[in-house]
This record gives sequence, structure tokens and C-alpha cells, in this order.
Amino acid sequence: MIRLAVRVAGERAEQVLAELLELAPAGVEEVAGDDGSVEYAVYGAPGELPGLPDLSAMAGGGLVEISTSEVADDWQERWKQFHRPVLVRAPDGSGLPSLRVRPPWEPAAPADGAVSEIVIDPGQAFGTGGHGSTRLCLQLLLALAADDERRGPVLDVGTGSGVLAIAAAGLGYGPVLGLDHEAESIAAAAENAQVNSQSIDVRRLDLRSEPLPWLGGEAAPTGALLVLANLLRPLLLSLAGSISGPPQNLIASGLLVAEVDEVAHAFSERHGMRERERLQSGEWAAIWMSAGS
Repeated sequence: MIRLAVRVAGERAEQVLAELLELAPAGVEEVAGDDGSVEYAVYGAPGELPGLPDLSAMAGGGLVEISTSEVADDWQERWKQFHRPVLVRAPDGSGLPSLRVRPPWEPAAPADGAVSEIVIDPGQAFGTGGHGSTRLCLQLLLALAADDERRGPVLDVGTGSGVLAIAAAGLGYGPVLGLDHEAESIAAAAENAQVNSQSIDVRRLDLRSEPLPWLGGEAAPTGALLVLANLLRPLLLSLAGSISGPPQNLIASGLLVAEVDEVAHAFSERHGMRERERLQSGEWAAIWMSAGS
């Protein structure tokens, strides 16, 4: 078995990950470097792995190094060590359960009502809860839910594994619709929702070329719409420019710290949305914005 790794500059990491998942949709291993770089690795037989020219072109100016190495036959078990349970705590005094996201091979936490578990298979699609951008989205979702008694419809744009949509459904939001342009993500989100006994709808859609349902396409269900958008900066800017009107609330992530102001300004300038809260974890950031005053 071969481990093929591409190490890239941190500021290019999210973009490279999105493109790498196109070449290796079964998932990648992520390791942060001491020098600020990020290494992404895929495993497989030589003929199953992405080609070196494809990787070089994909990484572009952010490429630091590409390397290959042989790994032991038990690599699938060792790969599991990189995916541990993630606990996202609810705001103090909110009465909401904290969210614990775990892979299916990790044991469940004691059922005491203080923690709501979400089981996500990390080998199927992006968004296991372990990435900083996903954790920040979950944290802001809990902050919103603590202040939101209406719990209306949710549109999860770029749903990936469905973890954000599943979390929203578990908090009482609904109906919940997840969108993604990858067929593998749609299948993974539907399966993960079933595993977690949550009702969400998932559809395949290309944000760059198709109108979004509930935001310019088909009419939205009744209630205050929440949009979850764990996307890259260009897609978030495209979202701001393409929707006909703002949702009541928007939680956006997938952003480097230096990119948040630009995205916040785009939604504020075009749709009059205001910033409610901003979170940062290392180089990643997320923002919660609301319509109206």
C-alpha cells in the first residue's frame, strides 16, 4: 500500500483540499506542519492514486512538496487514529446539549442528556467535525439556537458529509435541505442522516450555475431561514452575489482569517445583513450574520 502526500502552504490549504477531494473523493488524511504548511495524504495501490502531474497542477503556487512512501498492511486501522471524537460545547445556561461528533468505530458517550452525539463516517465526504471550519460552524449554530425559539428551515450549502445539516435537525430546525455538487457527498449525507435518525433532504446542485432553492429558486418553506455555508471564499462571494434576498441568518465558514471581512462586507453591502458573532480557530474563521437591524 502506498501513501501519497502533498504538502502545501497554509494559506492555500482549503483550496487544495477542495480540489484534492475531486481526485480522491474517498477522503484524505490531514496533518498540520510546524512551519504553517498542511499535508494531505491519500492511500491506495499505485494505479488507484492521483497522478503526480495532476497533484502538481492542483496545488499550483502553494505546493511545498509531494512525497510517496510504503505503509504497512494495517494502514486502514492506523488511519482511524487521525479521526477522534470532537466535542463542541453549548453556551453556558442555554439548556442545549453540547454536540459530540465521532466516527462509527469510537464508543458512544454516556447518555445523560448533556451531550447529543452525531456519528459521521470520515471516509465518505468532507466534514467530519474535526476540521476547524466545521467546528466553528457547529459552535455558531449552538450560539444561534440558544437565542432562537423559532427553529425554522435550514439550507446547508455544500453539505459534504451532512454533519451541519444533521446537527441542525437534531436541534429542532426543519425542514433541512442539504446541497452539494458531488454525488459522493449526496450519498454520504443521506446515509449519515439515516444513521443518526434525522430527517434531511439532500440534492445535487452546482452553486456556480444553478439557482439555489429557497434563495431565488423555488419558494422557501414558512419560517425564518437559516443558511449554513461552509464553503471557500470564492463560493461565498458568489453566493452573496447570486441570491435574490437574504436569509434571516447566515453562518459562513471555510474562510481564512484574512478573508472574513471581505465576505461579511459582501453580504452587508448587497443584502443589509449585520454581523452577530465571529469566531477564530488558528488560521480559520467563521461568521454569523443576520438580516435586518
